Amino acid sequence: MEIKEIASKIKLIKDNISRVIVGKDKAIELMLVSLLADGHVLLEDRPGTGKTTMARCLAESISGVFKRVQFTPDLLPSDITGINIFNRSTSEFEFVPGPVFANILLADEINRATPRTQSALLEAMGERQVSTDGVTRALTEPFFVIATENSIENAGTYPLPEAELDRFSMKISMEDTDSNEELAIINRFIAGEKEIKIESVVDISDIMEMKKSIKGVFVHECVKKYIVDIIMGTRKNPHISCGASSRGTLMLAGCSQAYAAMRGRGYVEPDDVRAVAPYVLGHRIIAVNSMGDTRNSYRLIENIVGEIQVPVESWER
Repeated sequence: MEIKEIASKIKLIKDNISRVIVGKDKAIELMLVSLLADGHVLLEDRPGTGKTTMARCLAESISGVFKRVQFTPDLLPSDITGINIFNRSTSEFEFVPGPVFANILLADEINRATPRTQSALLEAMGERQVSTDGVTRALTEPFFVIATENSIENAGTYPLPEAELDRFSMKISMEDTDSNEELAIINRFIAGEKEIKIESVVDISDIMEMKKSIKGVFVHECVKKYIVDIIMGTRKNPHISCGASSRGTLMLAGCSQAYAAMRGRGYVEPDDVRAVAPYVLGHRIIAVNSMGDTRNSYRLIENIVGEIQVPVESWER
């Protein structure tokens, strides 16, 4: 698929979701970047900011299969991956697929489930497969996890381990709406537009083709070095006790490619890297005395990026 066509189709998806979600353009864009980069997204914010609705609208916009799992302390791994049930009529065990067999999986309030249940998503997110009773089954493609966390309530929660956080290509906070946008939300509600029906604007096959084309976006050697310098900066910074992993390097490169393509370019500029770096790397670092403060992690990454010399060579092929 041509880069210009990718940019055009992504704009259709963004505009379609924006018909329902008001004032979240940046979060929508970053979510689409992660989808095209073959990653997953962790949405963190207080209740009532549209996290669940945004996930549903994305699935409807791309004509994908959408499943939602409400994570609770009593949720079992088999409730996500599926289970073998004995069929008396055939005297055989039959596999009943869990909600993980979908295109878009919403893991709502993921940190309310126990670590054992959270870990059920590790193989699915990393290898795009699940293993149950010794049998490995491939997941539907594309497979995109959107997990949510409530950032203001910690009672009864289980913090995500670093290994699982690293599986998410981005961690995004839903930005606040301004006064005009809040008025628009009220007007829609009063006018009876609380549930706007979303029609698909692209097909799943389009998403798969776009993901393949994204890998062909050119990354100049100087831009690759720029990415590596940023990663090394997280590992050497005195305010960070644990820097970004090599998976973070790959995700930063992939998200930069997707970000460039969404702007109609077949090559990555340093500005593309700068735009996505805080969201790709913020949750991959452990800051000294940060206590899990997402905004502080964003600022640390922005400071690191700001201190690294920007390449000035021609970035085109």
